[in-house]
Amino acid sequence: MSSDAHDPIELQVRSILEQLGEDPQRDGLARTPQRIARSLRFLTQGYTQQPEALLNGALFDVTYDEMVLVRDIDFYSLCEHHMLPFFGRMHVAYIPSGKIVGLSKIPRLVGMFARRLQVQERLTMQVAETIETTLQPRGVAVVAEAIHLCMMMRGVEQKNAFAITSSLKGLFQSDSKTRGEFMELIRHRKESFA
Repeated sequence: MSSDAHDPIELQVRSILEQLGEDPQRDGLARTPQRIARSLRFLTQGYTQQPEALLNGALFDVTYDEMVLVRDIDFYSLCEHHMLPFFGRMHVAYIPSGKIVGLSKIPRLVGMFARRLQVQERLTMQVAETIETTLQPRGVAVVAEAIHLCMMMRGVEQKNAFAITSSLKGLFQSDSKTRGEFMELIRHRKESFA
């Protein structure tokens, strides 16, 4: 949406600036309502995307029955409680049952759900449930590690605390060996192949 004087987000941001005691017309703030509106639309663009459309073009029938893991997927989101950022890494694995998805679709799926107002727990579950529903694999595992600016900048003001959430389904939940293999694989860090 292009900027205009009737953009409802811009109007609300101007009002918020005034309520904070600022002058939204001053030099440094004159274009802030427009910038915030554009930023919020970008940071919540996941609402305009659907997982079915994102994944369906890249589903393939393949006879492969070992773990598929995409590790260290960076994500950025806004917490729904304070609209402050939280960000981190997600690790996503599944064990196929006749169907696989293009590897690049997994980070896209994470990004789609992250670009909504979120809580880390729901984000983790949404990724796992979508893969489970779409691929019907023998198991799905998702682990997210994130830092939350709402915990760092306000409230408890914990600068070093981070949160880990997981969603384990199928073999990852019922079979300790499979779960252990997944946990071991995500434990080892490799910063880059370069």
